[in-house]
Amino acid sequence: MTPTILTTQEKLSHLAFVLMEGCSCSSASASSSAQAIVVEGLGFSSIREATVHDIQLAFKQNQLTSRKLVEFYLKEIERLNPVLKGVLEVNPDALHLADQADHERNAKAPGSLSMLHGVPILVKDNIATRDKLNTTAGSCALLGSVVPRDAGVVTKLREAGAIILGKASLSEWSHYRSNGAPSGWNARNGQGKNPYTMGGPCGSSSGPAISVAANMAAVSLGTETDGSILCPCSCNLVVGIKPTVGLTSRAGVIPISQRQDTVGERGAILVDNLKIANLGEIYSSSYEETALVAEFKICINSYLKELVDSPVRSLADLIAFNKENSELERLDYGQDLFLKAEATNGIGNAEKEALANLAKLTREGFVELMTKNKLDALVTPGNSVSCVLAIGGFPVVIVPAGYDSKEKPFGLCFGGLKGSEPKLIEIAYSFEQATEIRKPPKV
Repeated sequence: MTPTILTTQEKLSHLAFVLMEGCSCSSASASSSAQAIVVEGLGFSSIREATVHDIQLAFKQNQLTSRKLVEFYLKEIERLNPVLKGVLEVNPDALHLADQADHERNAKAPGSLSMLHGVPILVKDNIATRDKLNTTAGSCALLGSVVPRDAGVVTKLREAGAIILGKASLSEWSHYRSNGAPSGWNARNGQGKNPYTMGGPCGSSSGPAISVAANMAAVSLGTETDGSILCPCSCNLVVGIKPTVGLTSRAGVIPISQRQDTVGERGAILVDNLKIANLGEIYSSSYEETALVAEFKICINSYLKELVDSPVRSLADLIAFNKENSELERLDYGQDLFLKAEATNGIGNAEKEALANLAKLTREGFVELMTKNKLDALVTPGNSVSCVLAIGGFPVVIVPAGYDSKEKPFGLCFGGLKGSEPKLIEIAYSFEQATEIRKPPKV
């Protein structure tokens, strides 16, 4: 099959569809130019590095079925995951769902199905699925607990005909249990690895990035409070989209902060390094920490109380579980963030002051910088200003940008004002098409 090069408008249309459907994804490449790696018996030469557009074209030309695609990804997970640990668990119903998708494709009129129909997707293990999969944030404390319903984004995925392939791994509790735990580690799955360097994958959405980078899935869903999509996408050389906070549904996502949490998809004017450094300094304050610890306690207690069946019902219960299971949960990594959050007592005067200062910094910092200078995008390497963008709930697109002297990959981040996703996607896509930096890892 000859790889198809999408026009900017076609790519924008596809990504806009994904965003409007309430989910944002990381993917190996924004272009559909794929590596010509023969997969014996499939009649589809570029299944590795394939995009959703490639997959749908192969479906349309009867070169591929959802069953064959799921079987391929399951084999890749079996081959690679014992080392990379990007996938936490596989959906036991994945093949059945694939057969169902194939039947629907054969029965319905061409063009009547969505772009995600029949496509296997991994979702981060803090996104609730009401099926045979666990939703645990990587913690043994929630193993076997029952969520009341699918997360809002999962409902949209199912309605679009996507196949939930499994749960992607993550930094436990989205890296909000302790400052001492390494990124990509959780008690259920151990330490995730970057497929390029076999080092740390960054987090907290480590599993979605690892899995897509290593071609264990074409698409994955992650979440971000501050840098949790941008950092792993940069380190693992995949495309990521963090939409404006509130654009995608957060219902059914194990929370940190309703103010900053978002579910993420994986002519621009450059701001000089001095301005970026100063802006980062302004935002790197105690205000965010003060607000987050109080918000986390409120949000996590509310989430745990809604579970249908769970041995833990509060943050205090989680702290006690970790103490009682100190080896299993690696309490040597600590739980200092849990303890700080538990010590809070709602949104008091200190928290209100912090929130007011964050709003002021956003208004007089990033927003003023963008509007006064009439900028389309703030362009920075990696996740160097993720805090700035996270605090204000601003959207970001990140694409592969290159490798450092040690062959460690990094991405280029395009951030903008709220609602500027179409412009950011257009700019980032143009850069990605012009550079074609990404090469699959040698795994």
